[in-house]
Parts: sequence; structure tokens; C-alpha cells
Amino acid sequence: MTAGSDQLRVLLEQRTTGIASLIDMALETFEPGRVVFTLETRPDFGNPLGTLHGGICSTLLDSAMGCAVHTALPEGASYTTLELKVNFVRPVRLDGVKLRCEGTTIHLGGRVATTEGRVTDDQGRLVAHGTSTCMVFSPA
Repeated sequence: MTAGSDQLRVLLEQRTTGIASLIDMALETFEPGRVVFTLETRPDFGNPLGTLHGGICSTLLDSAMGCAVHTALPEGASYTTLELKVNFVRPVRLDGVKLRCEGTTIHLGGRVATTEGRVTDDQGRLVAHGTSTCMVFSPA
């Protein structure tokens, strides 16, 4: 494990505040450069059309891709998302569909990291996919 992985594990175990607790997003697995989050859809995640709001998939992707970078960082380093690109592939029902989001680090440099992510439904169908660019901050 990296120092970033250790730090992320502690943060996620304390899941009492923040976006993960707000939308009941759960960490399924993580390793250096790869993170998987899951969540179940619910009616208050809906858009005006009665399907899952795109912001929920975007949040899953941003979280999984950013945390994938976090897991690969050395001690004392941090990051922030610079850019997030999301492609929505199909609508998602609001009746407890279990979504799985996997984020993977593509490149981790001294100042910039790039990542990709995929959201699938409980039948394994692609729901959304995205890429992200993150700025890496060196340890002080």
C-alpha cells in the first residue's frame, strides 16, 4: 500500500460527513491506482424526467477517479480535480439499482494525473464513463 492508500482508508472508514455519507456511496475496493465505489439509486436522486440525475453519476466518477489518484500518491502529497468529462450512455431507474463505479489512474506525473472511470448498473451494462485531469501537489 502507498501512503495515499493508507490515508484514504482512514478517511473512508470515518465516513460520517461529506459526499459519501450524503448519497450513501460505499467503498467496495481500492488498491494503488484503482478504486471502486457503489451506491443504490433512490427516488430523491431523480431528474425531472424520472430517471437518475446526471450529477449522481458525475459525483461517482469524480470520486472514484480522484480517489484512484489519491491511492497512488506518496506521503504528504495531495490532488484536486482540474477537469471532468462525463459521457452518459443510458438512463437509470430510481428503484434501488446498484451502480458500480470503477476509477483507474492512467498517468501519475509530478504535477498532473489523468484518470478514467466507468459506471455500470446491476446487470453490468455501461451507464456512463468519463475521464479526469487532476493537479498533484507535492509534499510540503
